[in-house]
Amino acid sequence: MRKIILDLAVTLDGFIEGPDGEIDWIDASQDPGDTFENTFGELLSRIDTIFYGRTSYDLWGNFIPGKEAPAMIQELYSVIHTKKKYVFSNTKTDDGKATFVKMDSVQEILQQPGKDIWLYGGGQLIKSFMDQGLVDVYRLAVFPVILGAGKPLFKDIQQRVGLKLNEVKSSKAGVVMLNYDRVK
Repeated sequence: MRKIILDLAVTLDGFIEGPDGEIDWIDASQDPGDTFENTFGELLSRIDTIFYGRTSYDLWGNFIPGKEAPAMIQELYSVIHTKKKYVFSNTKTDDGKATFVKMDSVQEILQQPGKDIWLYGGGQLIKSFMDQGLVDVYRLAVFPVILGAGKPLFKDIQQRVGLKLNEVKSSKAGVVMLNYDRVK
């Protein structure tokens, strides 16, 4: 069966956004082609599907970097836009670019043939997947910044999740990539 991979950036103190939703602390230029390009390209070659929450999809699902963005970022987004996109939403139903579904569709999607699936987020969708024991792999890019407040990655999780560390990579800029499998 296909695996669901949670892959995202997090601050050292565990936040995925600042108090006002800001993500300006995620700066790929801190790591020119070193860790990000290799590990993110690795993820994109492993998946053919992306799961989004509605808000995350509205913000990032169709994002196209400007011409001033580094070539690496432009290339990564062009690959992202070749993937099948599912948006978990109770309100929005269609935009012609993604398939809008509800949580009860997850098992059906997992049974379909294909590569692994990237659980992009947002926070509530991640919590729902974790509470149902659906996240198989946790890939976290820990950035060397402490925000002190914001949206925590793991909030109100209903059950303990055991993890097995598979890999640690670090960049010269201090970003640490952690790769864990869920212990079943």
